[in-house]
Amino acid sequence: MKTPLRNIKSALVPVGAGTDGQTALAIARNIAEEVILVGVVPIAEHESISAGAQIARQVRKRLLSLGGGSSIRFKSTVIVSETPWKDLQAVIASEDPDLLIVEWEGKLTSCGIPISDVLSNSLCNVAIVRGPTPPRPDRILIAVRGGPSAELAFQIGMGLRSTQMDVLHLALAGAVNDAPFKGLKHILRHIPEVQLRSITTENAGKTIFEESQHYDLVILGATAGKRMGSSSIGPVAEKLFQESSSTVMVVKTRHPISESMFDESAGAQAISILVDKWFAENTFHADEFSDLKQLMELKEKQAVTISLALPTLNEEGTVGNVIKTIKKALMEDFPLLDEIVLIDSDSTDRTREIAEDLGIPVHIHQQLLPDLGARSGKGEALWKSLLVTKGDIVAWIDTDIINIHPRFVYGIVGPLLLESNIQLVKGFYRRPIRVGDKMQAGGGGRVTELAARPLLNLFYPELSGVVQPLSGEYAGRREGLENAVFFSGYGVEIGLLIDIFEHYGLRSVAQVDLQERIHRNQGLEALSKMSFAIIQTVLRKLETSYEHSIIEDVNKTMKLIRSDSGGYFLEVEEVAELERPPMITVPAYLDCHKK
Repeated sequence: MKTPLRNIKSALVPVGAGTDGQTALAIARNIAEEVILVGVVPIAEHESISAGAQIARQVRKRLLSLGGGSSIRFKSTVIVSETPWKDLQAVIASEDPDLLIVEWEGKLTSCGIPISDVLSNSLCNVAIVRGPTPPRPDRILIAVRGGPSAELAFQIGMGLRSTQMDVLHLALAGAVNDAPFKGLKHILRHIPEVQLRSITTENAGKTIFEESQHYDLVILGATAGKRMGSSSIGPVAEKLFQESSSTVMVVKTRHPISESMFDESAGAQAISILVDKWFAENTFHADEFSDLKQLMELKEKQAVTISLALPTLNEEGTVGNVIKTIKKALMEDFPLLDEIVLIDSDSTDRTREIAEDLGIPVHIHQQLLPDLGARSGKGEALWKSLLVTKGDIVAWIDTDIINIHPRFVYGIVGPLLLESNIQLVKGFYRRPIRVGDKMQAGGGGRVTELAARPLLNLFYPELSGVVQPLSGEYAGRREGLENAVFFSGYGVEIGLLIDIFEHYGLRSVAQVDLQERIHRNQGLEALSKMSFAIIQTVLRKLETSYEHSIIEDVNKTMKLIRSDSGGYFLEVEEVAELERPPMITVPAYLDCHKK
């Protein structure tokens, strides 16, 4: 089952005696996993605190009436205090909510705390709301100029999941620098359901007010520029609060405002919103596709064919079981696969003979496309497997899997049959590793965590939610694969991932939880060479973006440290990641597939 889209884990809503708290509560319930209700009874400076007992009972009654549902809880003790904000801050510090939501009543909140105090809060993010209760607003407008609170406004808007969400970018007439908006703009281009409009105006307040009349909810940041105080909602928000007929929410980030928030780094944190959204919507579980009859119906409805290519190199111990398991379940019992092909890297054991005995066509990749020369490497085998397969969808799984199960195939094929916009599906799983005589859960994937994921976080942060970018179980549509560059060695997986992302966008990539994979773990030296190749691959992909040659200026030989009875010495080995062009450009491929 997909992960639910929840950007905010907890929201705290203070409730006073003079309001029902419905607007703040309705928004909190829509965007947060948990809502914490807190009663607040302010006492005047010269009034006895005991005089608040009757009002406290009213507030407790109100909390009980609002506290229906498993996602809502309330503090059993109502705050009765001459310093309610100070006491509420203690609750905020204890509960550590992601967001504090209060209702606006002029200079005060609905629970009698000055708005200026709430805005000066640095313990959590703040949202101040005014207007009619929106059960789930159909039309949301997020008005931004960049700035420190733009990402928070967008995060809350995304959490409400409205039918229509528009982002209105306000550029002030005569302004020279619009840098704060750049980071958020970069994110918005990956979310097509959000409509972005830009307006150049001399009067931001008037423009937003006029636009607000067409929406159920308007969200904007509390501060409009460097000169605004941290305890002011700003003149634009003030006008909307007083005059707009729509529900209005003003948000302020918990982080103190600094000069850096107004330069080009502003908006950088918005990447987490994009990645969280992608992770929630494009992360699947293999169990979702275990109904093979249902998968067959999807396949037949779309009239697509599916090929499975098995890359091998000396896998005689496991290849037979892999083929028999997948062939019986996904060709004989349910014909989900139209063909299984073995693409071998010139094994010296019985790998090819075992496959042939089981009726599987076998190809040695070094003998394919001889005019282009023979290269070693798994990536070379995967590239050439496009030549000898026919399916509209091509899937690959490694053949060293000890705990083979049909889910390794139907899991990666399922999302492609379910959603037409997906081009590439990556598998991920728990990877136990053997340490001595014991299996250590989750210890595998060392190159992923120490090289691949750090590189993606640095240079391709949109892909930072991909759990295992180097996994050997993945599937894609032929259209995307035949137009992609393949690296011949260890860099093939991360290179394909980046290529599909760059050509089709983040939404074209999906991942699926395949549960657990047990296989042969490689030694440290092999992992070191793998890391070296992967770093080269990422540098190659960056060359395209920056239009500057990087890899030619970098050493491509690796000095391996050896030791013997005479001490340590170095052994030089070339580990150069070479590229193969898109298969669609190879004449022999066109002769086979494009007639």
